[in-house]
Amino acid sequence: MADEEIRPAGAADVPFVEGVIDAAFRPYVERIGRLPQPMEEDHAANVAAGKVFVTGEPVTGLVMVEAFADHLFLDIIAVHPTAHGTGVGRRLLRFVEARARALGLSEIRLCANAMMWENQKIYPRYGYELVERRVDGPYDRVHYRKRLL
Repeated sequence: MADEEIRPAGAADVPFVEGVIDAAFRPYVERIGRLPQPMEEDHAANVAAGKVFVTGEPVTGLVMVEAFADHLFLDIIAVHPTAHGTGVGRRLLRFVEARARALGLSEIRLCANAMMWENQKIYPRYGYELVERRVDGPYDRVHYRKRLL
């Protein structure tokens, strides 16, 4: 599994993208009191726009990224629960760093729902620093960044 490629998602991957996101975020619905934002995204449109990258056959993990002038925004990272602990998430985070560098960007930004505290333990281990916590619409979010050298 460690050498599975990470590739741009195609139209045929959309049902798998939706399945991984549902499996990864469904456990948080009750805690948050609403659907997490990744579950409400138009995944077909994001795939068509070239923002989604997947790994696994069938898909076990994915990232959705968007490039801005001064940073790469990591909008979604999701690993199917059956693949937890296998290194998929770590490989996806390394891919995001490589993607940012390839685009000539020196910073990655992301935000996480404050109610998903398990995930907040992960980002600092990979060099992300806490920037701020703020409410964005109905979501209480914790914002992180990683400066690339």
